[in-house]
Amino acid sequence: MKPPSLLSQKTTILVAAILAMFTTTIDAQQVLPASPVFVEGQAQIVPAFANSTEWIRENLWVEVEFDSDHDGKRDRMHVDVTRQMQTRTEGLRVPVIYESYPYFAGTANGQSIMWDVRHELGIAPPPRTSHPAIAFNPNRKNVSNSLVEMWVPRGFAVVHSEAPGTGLSNGSPTVGGTPERLAPKAVIDWLNGRAKGFTTIEGQIEVKATWCTGKVGMTGTSYNGTIPVAAATTGVKGLEAIIPVAPNTSYYHYYRSNGLVRHPGGWLGEDIDSLYDFINSGNPAGRETANSLYRDGEFAKGQDRQTGDYNSFWGTRDLLRYAKNIKCAVLMAHAFNDWNVVPEHSVRISQAIKGRVPLVQYFHQGGHGGDPPFELMNKWFTRFLYGQQNDIENGPKAYIVRERVPGVPRNPAQVPTAYADYPNPEALPVTFFLSRGGKTMGGLAPTKSVGQGQEELVDDVAFDASALARSADSPNRLIYATPELIAPLHMSGTSRVTIRLASSVAAANLSVYLVQLPWANGPIGTANLITRGWADPQNAKALVRGGDYHSLDHGTPLIPGKFVNMTFDLQPDDQIIPAGKRIGLMILSSDRDFTLWPSTGTKLTIELDATRITLPIVGGVDAFKLAVGGK
Repeated sequence: MKPPSLLSQKTTILVAAILAMFTTTIDAQQVLPASPVFVEGQAQIVPAFANSTEWIRENLWVEVEFDSDHDGKRDRMHVDVTRQMQTRTEGLRVPVIYESYPYFAGTANGQSIMWDVRHELGIAPPPRTSHPAIAFNPNRKNVSNSLVEMWVPRGFAVVHSEAPGTGLSNGSPTVGGTPERLAPKAVIDWLNGRAKGFTTIEGQIEVKATWCTGKVGMTGTSYNGTIPVAAATTGVKGLEAIIPVAPNTSYYHYYRSNGLVRHPGGWLGEDIDSLYDFINSGNPAGRETANSLYRDGEFAKGQDRQTGDYNSFWGTRDLLRYAKNIKCAVLMAHAFNDWNVVPEHSVRISQAIKGRVPLVQYFHQGGHGGDPPFELMNKWFTRFLYGQQNDIENGPKAYIVRERVPGVPRNPAQVPTAYADYPNPEALPVTFFLSRGGKTMGGLAPTKSVGQGQEELVDDVAFDASALARSADSPNRLIYATPELIAPLHMSGTSRVTIRLASSVAAANLSVYLVQLPWANGPIGTANLITRGWADPQNAKALVRGGDYHSLDHGTPLIPGKFVNMTFDLQPDDQIIPAGKRIGLMILSSDRDFTLWPSTGTKLTIELDATRITLPIVGGVDAFKLAVGGK
């Protein structure tokens, strides 16, 4: 065999060198630590993070700074963590998306916890006697699996905690009490090394979150949308961003309206003590103490179903009073047709923090719940937890999913429309006045006609609002409408009504609807309802200017036949009323779906000249005149 030529030897050496370089590159890529990836301002799925069998899952108990069950020991909150394997093997440190909830361990679903709404106003209600016991499972291995599939592959750890007195957290449920603000604060403090976590509920072996960057975002819907706002009001360091969806920001505004006992939509007869029974899933050994302290103690003394007045009990459970402490970025989400947690809950907080922290508001036209588009959520958390400059806070300040247009297929993606802000900066207040004829259909116009006199309605809870709006002639409601629109009209913001009325009895319900006429058949929604509100005429002295209701003044019984003036807000809205509709103001007394049910026969007399409603119309009175053809 001949020896290789010099040229072939050089070629062999060169090829070997190239192969060596290629192999070295591959080896270097294999040993590079996994890290988050961002494209167009959004965290991307990283294959190295996506294998759920490799995720680290931990259970622990974080010690808080309160003792809600008064047993002489600080409470501990049950917490779980789901994080990437690389936080242990490669020293990766990641931010956290955190969700807290009192429902994780189960609720009293399907069991009667409601008050009987069939009784006269102003008297002590018949007692609520059903207090179901929620089954307790001491062997649960984790709190929840929600959010983990969405966020862990994108480089975030996910943390859950159970609220005080629920599941494997000890202490007592307080339903909006101070512990519900301080419990999530303690978990965030633990993630930042400022609070202690333990391997068991009673033990002393500590668990530390050395894998966490200290940056935390919170999200959730309804009750677990409330808790992010509650945590933010503590000003806790490390909470950088929240996305609350349909949060309850005031238990008074959830169970009362302007001095009136008013129930959340779909939950007629519910009150704060009912909700306590609904979530009381903690260790049965502590339930008797908790019941005595809260449901049968503090709640029974403070909730006051007899008058519906605001007081210090409700004030403690009103997050607006603490909103000045919010320092984190807020992406607020709500639905304008959410009649469970009505939209004022989000709007009142947004108005309080606007201009002080990064704020974007997202609204849709559906019912309770509904996350913002995932792209918006991803950008929000990526911007404030990872510091990626995606400019999300400098773009539109409001995104609104528009109502469905008749004859146009529904947009399955529900892509929202961007606006400069909410309320729409081009919306101007336009005041409308009434003209007689309300038993059939009176007039509603931005010009006042004096000498319209008085009109009367008779309360009858047998008829619901939709039946009253459809009726061509009814003694049980008064309705006043604009001319028919010949062009769409955009409303954005909060409508405010002023009513001068007299009652035939000492206590009466008052319900006000803003509707589209003719009323469309089918479920109440954007095709027939614009917005609505409720108030107690006994609280007329405090109802003088509208806005957030938190007056500590007690209501006083009405003098039959004596007129009182009331000004209060309807629920916030953003809606485009289509051509072919009229805007109608409907006044009724008891609302079958929301208020107490007194006996039939109370008469309300409305003085038309002193009654008016102010609507937030994009383009103001000129836009309205164009929409009705100059009428």
